[in-house]
Amino acid sequence: MFHAARWAQRAAMGAVCGLGTSFVASRVALADGATPQPSAAEQPLVPPAGAPAGGQAHGKVVACGWPTYTKAQVAEHATVETGIWVTYKDGVYDITDFIQAHPGGNRILLAAGKAIDGFWNLYKQHTNTPAPMQMLKAMQIGVLDPADVELGLDEDDPYAKDPEVHPALHMHSNQPLQAETPAELLLDSWITPNDLWFVRGHHPVPEISETEYKLTVRGRGLAEPREFTFTLEQLKTIFPKHEVVATLQCGGNGRRLFNELKKTMGIPWGAGAMSTARWGGARLSDVLRYCGLHDAERAGVEHVHFEGSESLTASIPVDKATSPSGDVLLAYEMNGEPVPRAHGYPVRAVVPGYVGVRNVKWLSAVVTSDEEAKGPWQRGIAYKGFAPGVESFENVDVESVPSVQEQPVMSAIVQPRQGDVVEGDSVEVHGLAWSGGGRGIVRVDVSADGGGTWTTATLKEGSEQKLSRAWAWTFWTATLPVPEGAKAGDKMRICAKATDASYNTQPERSDAIWNIRGILYNAWPRVEVQLDP
Repeated sequence: MFHAARWAQRAAMGAVCGLGTSFVASRVALADGATPQPSAAEQPLVPPAGAPAGGQAHGKVVACGWPTYTKAQVAEHATVETGIWVTYKDGVYDITDFIQAHPGGNRILLAAGKAIDGFWNLYKQHTNTPAPMQMLKAMQIGVLDPADVELGLDEDDPYAKDPEVHPALHMHSNQPLQAETPAELLLDSWITPNDLWFVRGHHPVPEISETEYKLTVRGRGLAEPREFTFTLEQLKTIFPKHEVVATLQCGGNGRRLFNELKKTMGIPWGAGAMSTARWGGARLSDVLRYCGLHDAERAGVEHVHFEGSESLTASIPVDKATSPSGDVLLAYEMNGEPVPRAHGYPVRAVVPGYVGVRNVKWLSAVVTSDEEAKGPWQRGIAYKGFAPGVESFENVDVESVPSVQEQPVMSAIVQPRQGDVVEGDSVEVHGLAWSGGGRGIVRVDVSADGGGTWTTATLKEGSEQKLSRAWAWTFWTATLPVPEGAKAGDKMRICAKATDASYNTQPERSDAIWNIRGILYNAWPRVEVQLDP
């Protein structure tokens, strides 16, 4: 919960010590229900010359007016009752009112009463953009006693051994790895080459030895001793290899388009946070049956958890996990090769038709349970779809909002590109379409006049998939006649909409589906081109 009075007090102190007043004002507005719009141009927190002293504290007061605190005093503020304080470099911050809005959920409490420097060194998303530091500045209440300021951080970089990514990928961050496939390359091959796969990391990439790898399967409904361990070789030899061609899509794919309407939270993905591979591995249903799970309902099993070596845990409904037609894999091959390190070596979960985060990489354990996984990736705000009117999490019961599993039908226009100049009496349009849950694409309609008239596209690669198990995307192409009466130099507004096997069709406008997390974008794709002048 954000309190306007507390932000107003900080605004007064910030003015004394040089904090950008427009940013603090935005935090006061947030307390009144507005969406924060931090500016990258905020002034650093440096006291102006001759600034008056001010502020009360049970520590000393420095010249700029900030009270000073010792580490021991900060450590006394580690609960909501006392207020959650943290330090960063030489600053002291009260983050109590921010806890509920933290994208990583309550994991922020691991830093309660402590320094967050080490956490920010690990979770580089805090330093890749200016916004987190600007938000932290607005929560400053003092400075750390000079005697307690660390001379330096641990120089060991946890990301130093992360694999390099292909230079063609568009990098959003290299610590952790966040990179998308350029839209121009999406249609080059129905099966995306491993090197051109999008990368969505949350932490440093683990280093796991094939010979030392162990997968644990444990939980409810299994045969005694209710915990089984498999080596990679055992997964390959005990269970028949099953192959599935599946597209994985990050929940935030297309977030950049939401941001053009109104700012959301997260990486500003374009259309390239999705890729397709031929996966090979053991069926999860076979592994669970081998471990004794024959009647999940009778055993009270409702969810299956995936635990990754990078500390990410997610879960899927047991019906998906145990059904042979669900095609869930414990995958050790990607396009005929060992799964690359960046994508989960040596074993990852592949859950066809489900949002990317459920496809946990660097798999260390599979757990059968009567409840869904705990943690921010399953129960927190990160992968839950909120209503367009929700712009803060005050008074929002996050736990009651269902976690995203299957994603809605979507499409993308890959050619032509925005702003292209086109020639002739017609325009060739190429794109892709996909729907979650294995729902095949039955039609794509394309328009040259913003949706006034439509041409049905020809479905290409992927259209031969079974409509109830169409795990991979479908490519399409359409030839659009130039609108009647159009002349050289005029703009052509191309748009498209896909329809899946359940006859779900994409919504026309993004404002109707905007959400603060910026996930599940699937409004009509639009491209404006110019007729050759």
